[in-house]
Amino acid sequence: MLTRWQRTFAFLFVVCAIIGPAAGASACVVTQGEHLVLASQGLDPDVFVWDSAQRLVEYLAGNYNAETVLHHTMLATPGTKAVVVGCKDGAGKTQYSSTNLDLVGVKLTDGPNKGRYGWVVADDTRTPDGKPITQATP
Repeated sequence: MLTRWQRTFAFLFVVCAIIGPAAGASACVVTQGEHLVLASQGLDPDVFVWDSAQRLVEYLAGNYNAETVLHHTMLATPGTKAVVVGCKDGAGKTQYSSTNLDLVGVKLTDGPNKGRYGWVVADDTRTPDGKPITQATP
């Protein structure tokens, strides 16, 4: 017969096993392995591909200088193909908006930086047919 603390531990284990995957499920707009193309929805369609998610977060918050951008980004021309290798749900926040943005980890699959990895804002991703991938507004 199990003692009270053993029953409590077993119950918590079962609850965590059931709820854990759902609580950790990502609400990102892209999924790992998904193929996409890069193109900014802004005036300049080129995309900065950052070497780390943290530097992209700092850039979005307005904490950057030209040297940081030059040393820690690759410039991807519109239509550069990529595959999703990760996503951070709502990890980026621009200094002028209260909306949090998904950050997408990508591996570039064509162009001069083919085979390199980096991070982009989800708003700079498109489906292979060119349609924008946009985040749902909360």
